[in-house]
Amino acid sequence: MLSVVIFTFIIGYMAIVFEHPLKLDKTVPALVMAALCWALISIGDLSLYDHNMNPVQLHNGDHDHALHEVLLHHIGKTAEILIFLIGAMTIVELIDLHKGFSVITDKITTTKKTTMLWLLCPLAFFLSATLDNLACTIVVVSLLRRLVPDKKERLYFVSLAVIAANAGGAWSPIGDVTTTMLWIGEHISTQGLILALVLPSVVCAIIPTFIMSRMPYMKGNLTLSNPEGYFGVGDEQKVRGSKLMLFVGLAGLVFVPVFKTFTHLPPYVGMMLSLGMVWLVSEYLHPDEEFEDKHHYSAHNALSRIEMSSILFFLGILMAVASLESLGVLKDLAATLDDLFVREAAAGGAPDRSIVIILLGLFSALIDNVPLVAAAMGMYNPVENPMDSQLWQFLAYSAGTGGSMLIIGSAAGVAAMGMEKINFVWYFKNIAWLAFIGFAAGAVVFLFLYPMVEGFMPDHEIIHEIILPGHKE
Repeated sequence: MLSVVIFTFIIGYMAIVFEHPLKLDKTVPALVMAALCWALISIGDLSLYDHNMNPVQLHNGDHDHALHEVLLHHIGKTAEILIFLIGAMTIVELIDLHKGFSVITDKITTTKKTTMLWLLCPLAFFLSATLDNLACTIVVVSLLRRLVPDKKERLYFVSLAVIAANAGGAWSPIGDVTTTMLWIGEHISTQGLILALVLPSVVCAIIPTFIMSRMPYMKGNLTLSNPEGYFGVGDEQKVRGSKLMLFVGLAGLVFVPVFKTFTHLPPYVGMMLSLGMVWLVSEYLHPDEEFEDKHHYSAHNALSRIEMSSILFFLGILMAVASLESLGVLKDLAATLDDLFVREAAAGGAPDRSIVIILLGLFSALIDNVPLVAAAMGMYNPVENPMDSQLWQFLAYSAGTGGSMLIIGSAAGVAAMGMEKINFVWYFKNIAWLAFIGFAAGAVVFLFLYPMVEGFMPDHEIIHEIILPGHKE
């Protein structure tokens, strides 16, 4: 039955990859695949693992109860992401309804493609580190809809934004869900993460940008003809409170990681608060308008503009991957890679798992990086690999940036795919090789740089003695 579950996942995944030749919305196979995988687990009474990769203990042989507990955990973690996504997208839509992004785009007057590209890269890179790669991509795509009206041209800029956002999120503890997992799990520190990964992440973003800027499709100026249906591009009508909504909306997004830092609550709680406050401001910006006009600027209208099909796709793909995680398939995969590629430890040192981590980065383009990182965290001994060791830092880089190689390999890519209807095959043919070169270059820089910065890492000896008493060397 385990083989049937894996086969079901593969078939469903292939249907997602070839959605355009099949003329089938990717949400359909994602939802069907997730439901069938969990149904097969239930029917087959398959053995399960909890989120710590420990075998689930059955109480009085009650497999159904254990399955429901595991399923409840995964739907809860998935709901956190979906609530965050819905909140971020709604805030962005509210800013756009009030033409808030025009405050920024009005300052950008260049029509040269290469100049626009070099402006986009640092914007996405640093915005991702400040917010997170998902919210950053939503904001940047909305900006690009105004700055680059022609969709065929815009797809290249959006794709570069995904690469830069994932690179920017890798060196910040709040920039990507996987770095946050490692940060909360006491495997990396903020200081150590920035010290080890900021330069490799810059290289990962800069090299694809440089190569893309030399490509034929980046020659000349942007096409300024405005197709219909893109958020009123070319509509110069001013809207009351556009600057205020831009400030309040971006402040609300920035507030989320700050709220998490002080309250230690999950990010979606801060997003709920931010959305509520931005919604409140939007309600009182237009007290004198007629009902029809006021409704145009309301959160209800913003919610109606969200791509709910992409939200449901995210639900399906995350729950399908969760089924493989609960069956221990991903853990077994990591163990197999460990057996095949780990080099023996030097005298007094830890085994060199660089090849394994690179492969996990490559796999993160195919399979969600969250369960891959979770499997790695449960697989490797924290005594052998203490906080800020090369294993954890390299894992943060590889899992954070490897997903850029496929459009569905990261939350940023999925968001861009949903907002811009990016074709999977188009991205694979035109962008994947750029993302791979950036990923490989950053990895080389990391492996060369880490031995030099290792001596400057924070001293975590006291921390490890508290967390793992009795294991101090």
